[in-house]
Amino acid sequence: MAQPASSPALTGTLSRRGLMFIMSSPSGAGKTTISRMLLERDGHICLSISVTTRKPRPGEVDGKDYYFVDQAEFDRMVENEEFLEWAPVFGHCYGTPKAHVKAGLKEGQDYLFDIDWQGTQQLYQKLERDVVRVFLLPPSISALRQRLTGRGTDSAEVIAGRMERARSEISHWDGYDYVVVNDDIDRCFEQVRKILEAERLRRARQTGLIGFVRELMQPGD
Repeated sequence: MAQPASSPALTGTLSRRGLMFIMSSPSGAGKTTISRMLLERDGHICLSISVTTRKPRPGEVDGKDYYFVDQAEFDRMVENEEFLEWAPVFGHCYGTPKAHVKAGLKEGQDYLFDIDWQGTQQLYQKLERDVVRVFLLPPSISALRQRLTGRGTDSAEVIAGRMERARSEISHWDGYDYVVVNDDIDRCFEQVRKILEAERLRRARQTGLIGFVRELMQPGD
């Protein structure tokens, strides 16, 4: 007998719950570049859009880059527990809206998060089963300093501050599921991509698997 069109056996795919793919790193370790490559080359993951109290920068679009709100609205959202995580950063507040992400995960949407270890900790405490934590390390502290200096946009004082913050962030490396050393951008990307692909195949995320296996075990054919 022919399988119905919706059968996993015919489509070759199973229903899957989405995941929250977190990448953290000290400034200059390549997180932004790897994130951009992942978004460009993988059509099944999208960047989680944060709510922020800072003003839009030139070219930024509300609802695409960030959801821009004033402090009063942000405080209201905090009071109503509308964030999965939030934190003040350099005088402004940033938060991950809860309802949008939870709905997307249920539909199988994967989200990429570019957040620090504190935000990672908050997300993991609330949605542990959906979270995949990846930390990128530079090949050496001198290489990190060279990358920051090579940008040519910051003063020596600012770079010194970033290096101090980098050492602090690196100290939290053991709070992540995966640690990847970014000594070559293409090799680093391939390692991150393989982590994402493997995590998508975890049995716990295959929501259609039980029914599919039961169908295979039915006597008859």
